[in-house]
Amino acid sequence: MKALHVITGLGVGGAEQQLRLLLRHLPAACDVVTLTNPGPVAEGLTADGVRVIHLGMSGNRDVGAVPRLVKVIRGGGYDLVHTHLFRACLYGRIAARLAGTRAVVATEHSLGDSQMEGRPLTAGVRALYLTGERLGRATVAVSPSVAERLTRWGVPRQRIHVVPNGIEVERFRFDPRARVAIRRQLGLPDEAFVVGAVGRLAPGKRFDVLLHALAALPQDVRLLLIGGGPEEGGLRATTARLGLADRVVFAGERPHLSTEATDLPAFLAAMDVLASPSSEEAFGLAVVEGLAAGLPVLYVRCPAVEDLPPDAATGAGRVTGDADSFARALLGVRSAGARARLAPEAARHYSITRSAAQLMHVYEAAASGSTPRVSS
Repeated sequence: MKALHVITGLGVGGAEQQLRLLLRHLPAACDVVTLTNPGPVAEGLTADGVRVIHLGMSGNRDVGAVPRLVKVIRGGGYDLVHTHLFRACLYGRIAARLAGTRAVVATEHSLGDSQMEGRPLTAGVRALYLTGERLGRATVAVSPSVAERLTRWGVPRQRIHVVPNGIEVERFRFDPRARVAIRRQLGLPDEAFVVGAVGRLAPGKRFDVLLHALAALPQDVRLLLIGGGPEEGGLRATTARLGLADRVVFAGERPHLSTEATDLPAFLAAMDVLASPSSEEAFGLAVVEGLAAGLPVLYVRCPAVEDLPPDAATGAGRVTGDADSFARALLGVRSAGARARLAPEAARHYSITRSAAQLMHVYEAAASGSTPRVSS
């Protein structure tokens, strides 16, 4: 099978890096079209041997992108088109229909209760989404929680298929040498208790909550933020205002898939606990990665954990989400002391090979025009 993946951009983000990881394990010949921003993930895909086409879309109203995408689809001889993220899902489904390709699958990566990819879920956004959804053959939800939201919106249940995000669990195995190396690189004392957070520095991630929690914690507690985004300036300003400049490290974006000693798993090794203050998550990939690294994890919302039996995610604890609750919970983890850094069953449940196999069932059914049957 030959598939074309269409995505809004290929900067460092969860959906973008998940696509690269998926293509490493998907038993199909795949090309990728990025509408905008052929960033670091595009470079990684190219290094993996994947053909990446930059469509050069200038904005949401660049309708000229549609005929350019139609030309790519018609010329590629694709059996199926798979779209990712809101803009690409809309334009990709339209272009696929115009190109005569009816086997169209879309993955819904970022649908929350009140926002999608950071944009408010207004009536207009919802109507536009549902109009585009009808042009495809199947919609993939990354968690049962997202599937339920889509059903409430009016997407026919038989068109929705749960295929969770996946990880390469062994890549996150705790490495004590990486812990020492990264702490030295960042100037973090060996004895410091390091709270880590991973994600785009955007309002919805609520990393400011962790800054306020840190202000109430002992001086040996440090905060390590992994990621970049529009809120970095504001978070740095809050850090300075709270007098935390010597206790917070902004480490920037870190690749998930790399042979370098400074990729994400190495930075997770330097942490003592992972905190996820986001109150709206479609899946919660950072939480799963933290569990795979053997870290205790504190989260506000994480369907990846909540959709599993309670004993599958030992080491994960839910908090109410305000700064005081995080401060109390972090003190509790700190007082409990170090523990063995082993991945619980929850991390192993989300193997990327399992997700790739599930997605192939969706592909095969969509290409044949039948209804896929995929277990979550």
